[in-house]
Amino acid sequence: GPGLVVPVVVTDGGGFTGRANAALALGDPGLPVADALDAVRAFAAEHGIGPRVHAPIGSRWDRAVTAAGWVLETGHEAGAEVAVLVVDLDRLTGDAQDVQLTDRPSAQWWALALGREPTPDERFVLDPRGGVPTAFGTVPGIGAIRAAHVVDHLHLSRLAVRPDARRAGVATRLTAAAARWGRERGARWGVLQVALHNSAARALYEGVGAVEHHRYRYLVPPGSGHR
Repeated sequence: GPGLVVPVVVTDGGGFTGRANAALALGDPGLPVADALDAVRAFAAEHGIGPRVHAPIGSRWDRAVTAAGWVLETGHEAGAEVAVLVVDLDRLTGDAQDVQLTDRPSAQWWALALGREPTPDERFVLDPRGGVPTAFGTVPGIGAIRAAHVVDHLHLSRLAVRPDARRAGVATRLTAAAARWGRERGARWGVLQVALHNSAARALYEGVGAVEHHRYRYLVPPGSGHR
């Protein structure tokens, strides 16, 4: 659908995920860019996180922030450049009888999705507890996925499959179960975000018809450590 132009928005996820700890540059901040970036630095310092801007690649605001000297966050663990993919949920089908879907993440889901117990910030971001309708899918002992329903879109994330169980269709079953759950609630489109360097995940989704909508990247002040 058409893009929604909004001012720069800064959120705080306690350091967990780039999206939850960045200024989202999608529109005119209502003040000079240099002043807006100073506000980003101040907010980050107040909340004990690194200053970071999340900007669509090639956009006016991406160019404005880089012109101000901010650089790609090359040390971002999950990948500083990301492709946003969309897919018709009707294309995500298949046998998913072994997938367990719950409205809250179990201890097993956390272990599969993160490989450990979650921190309080990870719980806060991933487990909305009465917010956006969310499903947590698990193939016991093997794989996990998270799905969040917003109007006619289903956001798919945290897809994880145990390394020794990959290439056996587990990821396909997890996405099929999540898609069915989303369709039952009125969702039509799936939305996925994949780091550009994650060629395996991109191939998986492109294989079921997902197409690239846009790309974004994380920018940080020069000399900030690019963490």
